[in-house]
Amino acid sequence: MPRINRLIIESGIYHIICRGNNLNRIFKKEADYEHYLYLLESLREDHKFKLYHYCLMPNHVHLMLETTKDTNLPKLMKQINLSYYFYFRRQYKYYGHFWQGRYKSMLISKDEYLLMCGRYIENNPVKAKMVKKAEKYPWSSYRVYGLGIKNELIDENPLYKTMGKDKRNREKKYKEFLKEGLKIKFNNRFLGGKTFIKKMEKKFGVKNVEKGPGRPRKTQKN
Repeated sequence: MPRINRLIIESGIYHIICRGNNLNRIFKKEADYEHYLYLLESLREDHKFKLYHYCLMPNHVHLMLETTKDTNLPKLMKQINLSYYFYFRRQYKYYGHFWQGRYKSMLISKDEYLLMCGRYIENNPVKAKMVKKAEKYPWSSYRVYGLGIKNELIDENPLYKTMGKDKRNREKKYKEFLKEGLKIKFNNRFLGGKTFIKKMEKKFGVKNVEKGPGRPRKTQKN
C-alpha cells in the first residue's frame, strides 16, 4: 500500500517524533544533545518555525512546532535528520540506517490540546523512569514552563499565559498540570476535539486512525 502524502497546512502545529533505527541510541553524550539543539536553532532563520516544546530522549526525539508560510516542514525535517546523522557518523564512525523510517507528524488543534501535548512530551523522561521529576531532566523544554528558566530556543506556548495571572502562579499551575498525564495514540493523524478531527478528516480525505498493513488474508482451501 503506498504511503499517503504528508498532511501539511500553513501555520499548522505539529507533534513530531523521530526514532532511532531499532530503538538504537541517537544521543550518547551531552555534546550530542547540544548539537541537535544547535541544528534546530540554526534552521529557524530559513524556515521561520516556532518551537513550543521538545524532549530529546536517548533513542528518540519529540518536537512540538508551529509552521508558517515560510516553513517547508518536510525539507526542515530532512535537513535536521540528515545533518544530525552526518554529525553522528563523524563522531562514532557509524554506518548504516540511522532513523526508523519517516518521522511521525500529528496535527494539533489550537486549543487546550496544545498544553496537553506539551505535557505529554515533557513527561517522557518521568514515564521512562529516567528521573523522578521532569525538572531533573536537562534535555526538554519543561524548565521554561515549570521553573521560569529562559531558553532562547523556545517560543512560549500560546496558551501558557491562561494558566495564571502572573509568572509564579503559572509555574506552580504548570507543575501541577504535568502530573495529570495524557495518553496519545501514535497511530492517530490528528490531536484535538471531535469537531477539529472531523474537519481535518474532511479536508485531507483520510481517517484519524492510521491503519497498519495488517496480516494478509488467508486463501480459501478448495
